[in-house]
Amino acid sequence: MNDYGLWLPGSASTFAAEIDGAINLVHLLMLLMLISWGIFFIMFLVRFRQGSGRAVVRTGFPKMAVPVAMIAFVAIFDTIMLAKDVPFWRHLKQELPSPEESTVVRVVAQQFAWNIHYPGADGIFGRTDPHLVNEQSNPVGLDRSDPAAIDDIVTLGELHLPDDRPVLIYLSTKDVIHSFSLPIMRVKQDVIPGMTIPIWFEPTRTGSWQIACAQLCGNSHYRMKGILEVETAAEFEAWMAERAADLAGADEEVW
Repeated sequence: MNDYGLWLPGSASTFAAEIDGAINLVHLLMLLMLISWGIFFIMFLVRFRQGSGRAVVRTGFPKMAVPVAMIAFVAIFDTIMLAKDVPFWRHLKQELPSPEESTVVRVVAQQFAWNIHYPGADGIFGRTDPHLVNEQSNPVGLDRSDPAAIDDIVTLGELHLPDDRPVLIYLSTKDVIHSFSLPIMRVKQDVIPGMTIPIWFEPTRTGSWQIACAQLCGNSHYRMKGILEVETAAEFEAWMAERAADLAGADEEVW
C-alpha cells in the first residue's frame, strides 16, 4: 500500500495510503459528478432543442428535478467523504504518539532555513532564549548554561530519523509563516509565528528526501530546502553518537 496510485508520488509513511485513498476518492467522486452532469446537460440540449420553424418545448421535466438532484449529489458525496476522512483526520491531528515511544525533534523555521534541534541523550530539550540567538553560532538561542542543553544537538537543514518508529516534531518559526513539507511522508503543515505546532508520522523505509517550504515566505523562498535522512535504528544511533562526540570534543558549540 506504499504506492496507492500510479499518478501519485511514492510514499514512505504508515498513513500515506489513507491520505492517497482520500485524494483518489475525491477525484473519483468529481469524475462521477462530471459524467452525471454531462449526461444531464446533453439530455437538456436534445430535449429542448429548437428545430427549424418550430418553437422550443419547455415542458417535460418537473420543476424540482434539478434542485432535488443537486441536493442528492451533495448529500451522498459529503456523507461518503465525512464517513471516511473525519475519523482518520482526528487520529492524525489529535492522537499524537507518546514522546517516550517516539523520536522527538524541534524544527525551527526562518528565512530561509530549517534549524533542527535534538534533545540529546538525556531526552530533554535545553532552555532557549531569543536574546541568545546568533545566526552563525546559535540559531535557536540555546542556553548552554542549562544542564539539559549540554548534550543538545542542532543541525542546519539536516533531519536524521530512524525508520519504523514514530516521529514527533514540534514546529515553530522565528519570523514569518512557513510550511513544512515532506511529500514522501504525506506531511505538510503551516508553521505560524507565536505557535508551537506538533506533527507526527512513522517512516516505513530508509532513504534521502528533500524538505521543502510550501508557503511563499520571501524573495529567497525557492532555496529554503533541507534533507531528510531516514536510516536504520543502528545508523541513527551511530549518527547521534558521532554528533555528540563532535560536540564534546569542540572548544565551543558545534552547529
